[in-house]
Amino acid sequence: MSGTITAGVRLRRAADGADRWVVLVVLCLSLLVVALDATVLHVAVPSVTEDLRPSATGLLWIVDAYPLVCASLLILFGTLGDRIGRRRVLLLGYALFGVASLLAATADTPAVLIAARALLGVGGAMIMPATLSILRQVFPDRRERALAIGVWTAVAAVGAATGPVIGGFLVEHFWWGSVFLINIPLMAVILPLGRWLLPESRGAEDGPWDVLGALTAAAGVLGVVLGVKRLGGGAGLLDPVSLVPFALGLTFLVLFIRRQKRRTHPLIDIAMFARPAFSTAVGCIVLAMLALVGLQLIAVQYLQLVLGLSPLETGLRLLPLTFAAMAAGATGSYTLRRVGPRAMVGWGFVLTASAVLLLTAMGQHDRPALLTAGFVLLGFGLQTTLFGAYESMLSDAPAERAGGAAAIGETSYQLGAGLGIALLGSVMNAAYAPGLATLHDRGVPARAGAEASHSLGEAYQVAAQLGGPAGELLRSTARHAFVGGLHVTLFVSAGLLLLGALAALRLPKAMDCPPKEACLPGGSESAAAGSATPGVVPAPSPERPAARLMLPARREPAEATGSGRAAR
Repeated sequence: MSGTITAGVRLRRAADGADRWVVLVVLCLSLLVVALDATVLHVAVPSVTEDLRPSATGLLWIVDAYPLVCASLLILFGTLGDRIGRRRVLLLGYALFGVASLLAATADTPAVLIAARALLGVGGAMIMPATLSILRQVFPDRRERALAIGVWTAVAAVGAATGPVIGGFLVEHFWWGSVFLINIPLMAVILPLGRWLLPESRGAEDGPWDVLGALTAAAGVLGVVLGVKRLGGGAGLLDPVSLVPFALGLTFLVLFIRRQKRRTHPLIDIAMFARPAFSTAVGCIVLAMLALVGLQLIAVQYLQLVLGLSPLETGLRLLPLTFAAMAAGATGSYTLRRVGPRAMVGWGFVLTASAVLLLTAMGQHDRPALLTAGFVLLGFGLQTTLFGAYESMLSDAPAERAGGAAAIGETSYQLGAGLGIALLGSVMNAAYAPGLATLHDRGVPARAGAEASHSLGEAYQVAAQLGGPAGELLRSTARHAFVGGLHVTLFVSAGLLLLGALAALRLPKAMDCPPKEACLPGGSESAAAGSATPGVVPAPSPERPAARLMLPARREPAEATGSGRAAR
């Protein structure tokens, strides 16, 4: 009986009291660690290569093992949390993440490091959807949930942006393993805090968990993401390296969808995608991440290779993007209440497209004011879009499917990131290479021109080897070709973002809330009339005392307090 009372008191205290904001801090710390690990290794790659001497394939897997495993297992662990308890899965993820971090920091062979990175991916897949689904349950009031999601998305942006900075500092002052050791004290603090503060919840226990379906989904996502990443790494569309895993992944995903449609108790309610708000929000997340990751990659190359900035200077130049994203997350709740999901996501895309078009003014010479303005608009616009899309997706999904919905959102996030590198990288390469086609007629050896057409970095290496007038000609031509390709890529990206703005028209116009909790300016009850959502616990008011959560009769995790679906 004491265990039942403890669970009930925890959930009541978290959902109805100020402790829910403490829960948000714990969840954000969890997300910060996972987001940091996605990028913190990038600057340590040269040190890892020098110390462990991995093959080219081994190095590729050292970098890719974490995001690949994490993306492929999000649906599996998101739906498992709905069945056995989201808090339980989250705490297991903390423990595994800490153990894997220690293993990675002490790895003495490439194989051990790859295995450790894969285990980190498993831990990350357990943590990411659980944080979002617990957030959905702890904040039943949509207005407060919107604010919490704003903080959550801002923390994700900060983690991804500061990963290379923190990693660079640690590698410079210690050794490459230190980029993993920083996870251990964080997990040592978060694990007991999470065990004490986080409430347990789960979805409806409607039948056995579909193990085969979960594994099929994992295989499908793994194949698609792997194929996309290989395509972004330079493999051709018909190259078996990218085509085979991509085709197998699509096949497994089709089998997964057909299986879910036939089952009485599916892992993922495919019918959610028939809801315009949910499916549109998922698509907007993919498009936003496609633009963000692809543009960041190209911006880094431009700053370092064209303008000649150091890695530290490059990181500092990109900080305005991060600060703007934080500001958008902090003000997102207010903006959503004022303008609604449709306008917020749509105008976020338009603002981002405007920033991209502004950046087409970049050229051979440094223009700091232009770059800063473009990055600020880019960060604010993209984060506004992501905020509105995540909030709409999570609020439109039933509470009992929160883990599955969160997993779909995070999978979309990862898929968009991979597509951004593949698609915009391919556009960049296709626009860059023709600019070097006439070098042979101007005295540059054909073989040197062919090697230089792969990337601007390779062009610089070939130019250094050639030396003399031919080398200088190759270097100058490659720089101009890169800037020309950059402009083409930015125009393509702007077009995709404007398509996202059009897609956002399918989102709800207003942010629907229960009566007496109208989200529109002024709190008009008439604006919310008829938008009540069954099961949502309204905020306390003089006319309506605070609703209390009933303690369960059995020792089972308490249910989420409401569905939060947008009224139709």
